[in-house]
Formats: sequence, structure tokens, C-alpha cells
Amino acid sequence: MWVDANAALGHRRLAVIDIEGGVQPMAVVREGRTVLVTTYSGEIYNYRELRSELQALGHTFVTGSDTEVALHAYLQWGEEFTARLNGMYAFALWDPEQRELLLVRDRMGIKPLYYYETADGVVFGSEPKALLAHPEVEAVVDAEGMAELMAFAKTPGHAVYRGMRELRPGHTLRVRSTGATERRYWSLEAHEHQDDLDTTVTHVRELLDDIVDRQLISDVPLCTLLSGGLDSSVITALSAKALAAQGSGPVRSFSVDFVGQTENFKADHLRATPDGPYAHALAEHVASDHRDIVLDTRQLMDRANRDAVLVARDLPYGLGDGDTSLYLLFRAIREQTTVALSGESADEVFGGYSWFHDPAVVRAETFPWLAAIRRGFAGDSATEPESLFDPGLLAKIDINGYQQARYHEALAEVPRLPGESDHERRMREICYLHLTRFVQFLLDRKDRASMATGLEVRVPFCDHRLVQYVFNTPWSMKTFDGREKSLLRAAARDVLPEVVANRVKSPYPSTQDPTYMEALRGELRQLLADRDAPVRPLLDLAAAGAAVDNASGADLRGSTELVLAFDSWLRRYQVTLDF
Repeated sequence: MWVDANAALGHRRLAVIDIEGGVQPMAVVREGRTVLVTTYSGEIYNYRELRSELQALGHTFVTGSDTEVALHAYLQWGEEFTARLNGMYAFALWDPEQRELLLVRDRMGIKPLYYYETADGVVFGSEPKALLAHPEVEAVVDAEGMAELMAFAKTPGHAVYRGMRELRPGHTLRVRSTGATERRYWSLEAHEHQDDLDTTVTHVRELLDDIVDRQLISDVPLCTLLSGGLDSSVITALSAKALAAQGSGPVRSFSVDFVGQTENFKADHLRATPDGPYAHALAEHVASDHRDIVLDTRQLMDRANRDAVLVARDLPYGLGDGDTSLYLLFRAIREQTTVALSGESADEVFGGYSWFHDPAVVRAETFPWLAAIRRGFAGDSATEPESLFDPGLLAKIDINGYQQARYHEALAEVPRLPGESDHERRMREICYLHLTRFVQFLLDRKDRASMATGLEVRVPFCDHRLVQYVFNTPWSMKTFDGREKSLLRAAARDVLPEVVANRVKSPYPSTQDPTYMEALRGELRQLLADRDAPVRPLLDLAAAGAAVDNASGADLRGSTELVLAFDSWLRRYQVTLDF
């Protein structure tokens, strides 16, 4: 804790750089006066270069941490210091003499940062639960908050709880006694791409090598998350190569699997192949120290594990085993290491999802992933996740109207390039929607699950230099070989086995164990029998009863996971629904 007459800063640290010296909150003290203090989450990957530059300008350092570099960078360059940072970060800088607070969030929104304006100031933190602990902040959700929660399109700045805001990616918020001012310091820009295909592929590889090399910096054990897909395999292979060059290999890698999944795998709309064989092929190819974390239905249905996921997320997203397995994977990894590199966001950057390549989805006047779901992309289920909720409630919330409003709001932001063909312009829009709306959902999910277990997950594909460069690469070049993620595959093919390089996209795995679906059915039946269940007034009881008795496991799965998550959330967070 650090407290003065006008500000109180607190910090719960996951120590990664300079274990002893990087204690927070951290202050710069000159001649007995505290001139600046910070509480900071994340990593600045170019802090060593910045530190050398600041030393040449006369700054002195007493720690080896990137936190101290951030403090001195602000003292040297003011708010413009954000242009010099490469990393993932969310932090507050308090100037005691000017009585000013500056909140800063990284360009892609990898690290979360929430705030709530009060009558005489602001409350801020990394998670809603930190703000909800304050007596002036209440867990109230109105119709717009409920629509945001169920729309599956994360609106930058929106935090679901009334009055609460999330600082938008690439923004700062300056708080003075006269009020708060938000400023954008970075956004995706449209530029004409000048490089030919060979040069583009070479530059993507050069960026990836530099990014991975920077993100391997750590004073604690480090690993990669490996699914056997192209994205995680590229990160693992480049990490192995970089560590070997440093003489500090092998790279450690971890995968998640489910009991009996590989042996009994059944291909579906989403996944043509199980992850296990491909993860093992890559691990063998780069000689990684690899381990599988194998989960069973008992762990996935365990109430304590599901409650831990809810508390990590602060909201009931209803992803069921997708969230629980991720949390359990991170918890198991944390027993052996502290930092992990992930392949997250490569699909958004390079155009990896199947719906990028579906003309009907590309033409649809809505968020592409929503159009894909409505076309049956989600698999065998014919039901919407909200199908068990009361139709009158859904009409009042108007999820479709909310989605449309947010979609057109997002389209209006897209930077344009004169002279682009209609198709190139539309694909620029599709990419922008994913990089500013869809990826936010995934980054938030990964950060919450990892930090709840004390694991720091880094996302090399979110480096803003790579994102900006590939964003301006023509779609024809992104798909030059007639496949998804052509540039990434070409840039890293030399470090991958052919079987992995040519694998078709497969999303994060989900259990196929039929006993999981039946366990969900049992929990829904038990919930419907509880007349005091807080979610009960929100449900279409007739539809829920019919689903319990007659729906297939596939049709029951998504809707039941959402209902169970809502019930737990209403109980634990004592939510007031105001609509």
C-alpha cells in the first residue's frame, strides 16, 4: 500500500522481473520528496533499451525492474512516453505535487484496467471485483449491461456493471480535481502496403523473431502453451530456436487434453483432428520439455473449480468447460513455472478463422463471428445459448438491436484507404472488427484465468508492430496460397514439421465426454427444482423443463452452461438487475 492525503495505491504482485527490487507500489523520491508513484501490471519488453536511453539522459536507477523504467520514462517525456513502450501493461501514475492521476492501458488491451468515477475522484483496479469492494460501487446491471453481457461482442470501454468503465486499449485517462480526460494515444491506421510478397514474408519473420526474443526475458521459469495448431507451434518453435541460441534451452511446453479424448475423438463442425498428436509432433521436432495436462469430467464439474472461474471472470460468460479447463490448465502449469507464451490472437491478425473465408459471412451485416454461429459454425446444436431465458426478458434487452448498434458503431471507426477494391475494403473491415472487438474477449478470458492462478501469459502476436504491419497487408497477400494464415505459415514453415504446418485450424479443445453433458442436465434439473434459485425469474421455465427432459446433450450444453453461470453469479455477487 502507498497512501497520502489525496490518493491510495495498492498492489498484489506476481514477481517476474527483479524479484527483490521490483516491489510495488514504487515511487521516485528526490531530495526527500515523492515526485511520482505507480502501481503497475504487465511487462515492458523494451525496458532495457529505454533504461539505457534514460541513463544517458541523466536518470539513475536503484532497481533492475521495468516498473522503475516506466516511472522515469514518464518523468522524462510526460504523457508522450506511451509512444516508446513495447509491451502489455495497465498502470496508474500518481503525481503528489500536481495531485494528478494518469491511468494507462496497452495498445491492444492485453492487460485489463477498470475505473469508476465517484463524486470526488475515481476508483480503479485490474478487475471489477476490486472496484466492487468499494462502498460506493454497487453490482447493478441495467438492460444495456445485460445486452453487453450476452451480445458476444465486447464493446471497448464497456464494463457491464452500471457506472463502471474499462479504459479502452491504447488510451490514457488523466484525473484532476476538475475532472477526468480520456485520450487515445494509439489506434490501427490505414497505410498503403509497399512491400512485395517475398519482402512481406521476410519482414513478418523478422518481427516474429524479435518479438519472441524480447518476450523470453524473465527472472523466473518460463514455458509455452502448445496445442499443436499453427499459432502455438510457431511460438514454441521460435522460442526453442531463440533459447538454443542463448544456450539456455530446451523450451518447456504444456498442452491440455481430456481423458480418452485422443483415442475416442469424433470430428465435428469445429475440430477435424484432436490436438494431442500434433502437439507431440511439434514437441518432438523442437525437442521441447513437454507435458500434457489431462483433465476429466469430475474436475470440470467440480463446484469449487467453477466458482473459481466465476470469481476470476467477475461475469457469467457461460463458456462452461472451455473456461474451467483453461483455469485448470493454468493452475497446473503454475505449479512448475510462472510465465507462459501463448499463440493467442494470430487468427485475428492473420485471418485464421474459417468464417473469414465464407462469402456469406463476409457479406453479412453483423459481426462476422455472430453470422458464422447463425450459419451453424458452432457445431451440432440448433439452439442459441440464451434459449432458456424468458422471451419477454430477451425482448426487453433486445440483444439483436444492441449487436447491430455496436456493429455499425465499430464500422464507423475503421480507417479507410483510398482506391481499395470493394473486397479489400470489406476484408479490412472484417480484420478491424476482430482486432478491436473479438480479440478483446479472448484476451480478457486468458488474462483473468492466468492471473487468478498466479501465471503470467504473454501474447507475442499482439505486438503492435506486427498487428499494424499485417493489418495493412492486402487480403490477397494474406491468402496468397489459397489458405488461411498464408503469411504466418510461409514465415515460419522452416521451423515446423510439415504435418503441423499444414494442419487445418482447430479451436481451443472442448471435452467430448457424454457424461459431461449428462452432468449438466442433472445440475439444470436440480436448479429448476430450487424455487429460491436467483436465476429462476429470468428463465422460460417451460422451455427449460422441456430441455431437461428431451434435449440432446449437444442442444442442452451451451444454454445450460449459461444458466448455471448466471445463477452462480447472481448468488455470489449479489447483483441487482435494474430493467
